[in-house]
This record gives sequence, C-alpha cells and structure tokens, in this order.
Amino acid sequence: MKKNSILQIDHANQLKATGLSTREAIIQASRDRLRPILMTTFAFVAGMVPLIVSRGIGSGTNHAIGFIIFGGQSLALVLTLVVTPVAYSLFDDAAKVRLFRRSAAAEPEPEPVHT
Repeated sequence: MKKNSILQIDHANQLKATGLSTREAIIQASRDRLRPILMTTFAFVAGMVPLIVSRGIGSGTNHAIGFIIFGGQSLALVLTLVVTPVAYSLFDDAAKVRLFRRSAAAEPEPEPVHT
C-alpha cells in the first residue's frame, strides 16, 4: 500500500507541474489512482478469505493470520485514500507559508562598516 501512496503523490506532483492547483491535483490524482488501489486491496483481501473461513486442524492460526492481514489491508486502504491526500495538502500549505516567511525575511542585510 505504501507504493500506492507514493504513486498517488507522484501523480499529484506531476499534475501540479502542469499548472493545476494543489486541490485539483489531489482530486485528479486520487481519482486516477482509485481503481488500481481498490484492485490491489480487493485482490489481497480476497486471497485471505480461504484462511478466514477454513476449518480443521490449524484453522485457529489461519483465522488469526487471515484476520490480521484483512484488517491491515483495510486500514491501509483508508490511509491511502483519505489520510495521504489530506497530509499532502497540509504539507503543501505548510511549505507555502514557510516560503512566504523566508522571502520576506530574505532582505539583504546591510554590509558591515569597516573602519
């Protein structure tokens, strides 16, 4: 799932480079990456269904592993689709504020007077 987040942010950066605003780039990047993210998650979770529904010797371990992976992938899906775009927006806003402060404070200092 971290690869999905990286690709989502990279795509947003490419869209911003074409002139889109941060908000529009995030929305478009999220829309473009939604299908691959959902396909990856659903395929992985579907692979865990046999472990979750298994019966017989050792099924307790299978249930535990299946539920942990199922829950982890579901949480990663939410983090990728919700938290990553929000964090990207917050960091982008923070970078803009920081740049404005730096440019205002970047006035040249007077040269020292040598006597």
